[in-house]
Amino acid sequence: MIDKYDPISGGFRAQLNAAYSTPETIKAVSINASGRVVEGTAATSGGVGVICMGRAMNAGDVIDVMTHGEIVEVPTFTAGQVIYANADGTLGTAAPGVGVNGVKVGHIVEAGRLVVRIDRVQG
Repeated sequence: MIDKYDPISGGFRAQLNAAYSTPETIKAVSINASGRVVEGTAATSGGVGVICMGRAMNAGDVIDVMTHGEIVEVPTFTAGQVIYANADGTLGTAAPGVGVNGVKVGHIVEAGRLVVRIDRVQG
């Protein structure tokens, strides 16, 4: 669930490339060659932000892509962990390997609270 988000400077809007039926799932996303939001970091843009839908959405629907904000009720992680985007769009704690480009999503400041600050990193 999105807690803090500035609609002017916290991200951008784009159309979804595919339908999503699992609301409240946090996904790392990229922009493909058609300018649409796709899961994961392997598309043309290589990882640009995260999405957290409040409802099921169809392909072509416009969604806010967060680059700067806070998300609460984030399961699995503990305070102090740095969160990275995996190639498949899931979030994890494994940093990219040596010489590998990756996307740092942000960090967990307390159990369940993810502070999103999208940044490109290299291991």
